[in-house]
Amino acid sequence: MNKKRKLIEIRKKIFNNIPSIGSWMQIPSTSLAEIFGDAGYDWIAVDLEHGSISTSQLPNIFRALEINNTLPLVRIAQGKLKDAKSALDAGAGGIIVPMLKSASELKDIIDYSCWPPIGKRGVGFSRANMFGKYFDPNDEVSLKPLIIAQIENIEAVDQIDEILQTDGLDSIIIGPYDLSASMGITGEFSNSEFENTTKKILNSCSVNNIPCGFHIINPNREELSKRIKDGYLFIAYSIDGIMFSKISRNPNSKF
Repeated sequence: MNKKRKLIEIRKKIFNNIPSIGSWMQIPSTSLAEIFGDAGYDWIAVDLEHGSISTSQLPNIFRALEINNTLPLVRIAQGKLKDAKSALDAGAGGIIVPMLKSASELKDIIDYSCWPPIGKRGVGFSRANMFGKYFDPNDEVSLKPLIIAQIENIEAVDQIDEILQTDGLDSIIIGPYDLSASMGITGEFSNSEFENTTKKILNSCSVNNIPCGFHIINPNREELSKRIKDGYLFIAYSIDGIMFSKISRNPNSKF
């Protein structure tokens, strides 16, 4: 796939108020990745924080996604240099940063993820440039991969404007379970305190002209339509394990 073209397409969508819909992978299966890649999503986030996928499995999973022009992203385990570099060198088009709490943390991860002069990531040969065959020091994908900050802690909400004003940020995405847990109301998404917090995040994104995203955990088309109507633009639609669990359940089972 042409990653540069796909990155331009996704950025153009979300900065012109057109939702970009992706999904989430935690199960280490290239066949599942190929199915996801053929499902019409713009991107798939491969989860290295909570999934059972290793960095050595990324290249084959990415290939399976790229066959049908679906951009592979990686939710890294931590906002550290090694995590960002490993994912991007394997060929990810961008990264999702978990548990972000401050603008300074975000600035560090952008430095780790972008080649100079934008960042401080080491320049070298890797799968991302076919081990030197397509090496270009001015490659836009390596100079500026897609950077998504995951807002899933109330500490981040307290600094949301500073986070959104960080150069190099493409979008944020709300992680509802961890955010609600940090508020002491785990999973209570209809709680007025949670709803007011997500509205605050959404409003701050609008003021700072940064697209706001949301992770819809359970596959639900009505919720997807509502989130789009509310103004969310970078939306992760469910997770592979949850999708499979729901569709595979015995209809006669009491569970």
